[in-house]
Amino acid sequence: MNDSRTLATAAFVLLLIALPLSAQCQQTVEVVIQNYRFEPKLVHIKVGDTVKWINKEKRTSHSVVFSAEQRVESERFFPDESWQRRFTVSGRFPYHCGPHPEMTGVVEVGGS
Repeated sequence: MNDSRTLATAAFVLLLIALPLSAQCQQTVEVVIQNYRFEPKLVHIKVGDTVKWINKEKRTSHSVVFSAEQRVESERFFPDESWQRRFTVSGRFPYHCGPHPEMTGVVEVGGS
């Protein structure tokens, strides 16, 4: 009886240690929008990571459109606003700006 309680306690402690570690492994990578460009244009991340687009223009709004995914599109965001997306599967995700389609970028998501 004592052994099973000790084992359960040890498992619980390991779980408490592992949860924050798994959350720390996920990262947020920033893409700055300035001068009608995404910088960096190509982002490499892992499954579970998040990309955050930050609009640093002075007056212009932008959006992020993933055409290959049935045109998944962010809302338009204005100077000093941002939008973010967490990527849950691996792959190559090209995107462009809705109002400015000449602005392009790619998110490459590798294994976790």
